[in-house]
Amino acid sequence: MFHPVPVYVGLRYVVSRRRGFFVSFISWISMLGICVGVLALITIISVMNGLERETRTRLLSLTSHATLAASPERMRDWQTLAERIRHEPDVVGVAPYLDLQGMIGRGDQMRAALIRGIAPEVEKQVSEIGASMKAGALEDLIPGERHIVLGAGLAYALDAHIGDEITVLVPVGGRQGEGVIAGIDVQPRIQTFTVSGVFEVGAAEHDNVLAFVHLQDAAAIAGNGGVPGGLRLRFADIFAAPARVHQLAAALGGGLQASDWSIENSGFFRAVGIEKTMMTLILMLIVAVAAFNIVAALVMVVNEKRTDIAILRTVGISPRAIVAVFMTQGVIIGWFGALLGLVTGLALALNVDTIAPFLERVFGGHFFDPTVFAISQVPSEVQWPQVIAITVTALVLTVLATIYPAVRGAATEPAEALRYE
Repeated sequence: MFHPVPVYVGLRYVVSRRRGFFVSFISWISMLGICVGVLALITIISVMNGLERETRTRLLSLTSHATLAASPERMRDWQTLAERIRHEPDVVGVAPYLDLQGMIGRGDQMRAALIRGIAPEVEKQVSEIGASMKAGALEDLIPGERHIVLGAGLAYALDAHIGDEITVLVPVGGRQGEGVIAGIDVQPRIQTFTVSGVFEVGAAEHDNVLAFVHLQDAAAIAGNGGVPGGLRLRFADIFAAPARVHQLAAALGGGLQASDWSIENSGFFRAVGIEKTMMTLILMLIVAVAAFNIVAALVMVVNEKRTDIAILRTVGISPRAIVAVFMTQGVIIGWFGALLGLVTGLALALNVDTIAPFLERVFGGHFFDPTVFAISQVPSEVQWPQVIAITVTALVLTVLATIYPAVRGAATEPAEALRYE
């Protein structure tokens, strides 16, 4: 006979055809519920990972991994500082920048904007703006010629096209007695620029508010003697940037203020993290409900098998072995459903790019309307630690669901169960 005996008996109960229809139905529903829960969790979390990756890529396409900002006195010899940083491990690019908050206008249209002064020859080391140009080229930003590259949303709002002249207004620190507004000494500076390019990355944070000019032109507006506001850095590993930039700031001496992509976009990534956590908890309720169904099914099996339990006890089977019998039955049902959900969930998550277009053709619609959303495809990214955590959680829940019915079955008194047999 197959050993151990409790496992053998538990397996016989699983495949037995003598169980009532309702008990079998509940068992099948429990297995399918766990399968659907694990499948849905793996698929949806993978799609959310893909959306987070795509959004992060778009946000960082024009944003460096980290920045080091300092006072004009500290940045006056920025070339030497940049060359020193380039020789640091994991640093793959360094470029100067100067950010100015201001207004951009054309005709009667006026929009708030972030005017960023860059050096086009080294900007490609830290961003991918060159690949995002819809019109013109980054090399058109020639110092002294006052050319400007607008985001697509900003250009649309201003109805600006290549060759159009636009007005840039930037409030900067004024001399004593000039432009005092609400107690703050400012001097607005206005210059005319010519639109030489338009870029689009599919992120409103960039397309609707960002404009690029040459670093020397931005410094001329700011009146700071041609000194950049800081350096933008790119690392070989984006996830190492938060730690590495602070190490660099400490190693290079005082006066440097370090920031990174996780700080600059902290609100967005915190919202995505909360959404993923809540989605996981909600979908895990499916698995929990299925586990409760296992409890109900096993309780009914225990009531149905009271005579069998009594006979097994009279031939010397211990209460612990009776517990193992019903735990085996519940674990087989739950684990089969969890593993089936794992396989089907991975199959869906790894083939979303094929399945989603097929469903769009069948139903004649779009998951992400390309006329509305910048991301028109359904992305997916399977992260194995998450898959393992989901599967292990489902397996543990099914094991916990078997404890109460199994203990209740072991508590059956043989004499009481056989009294009327």
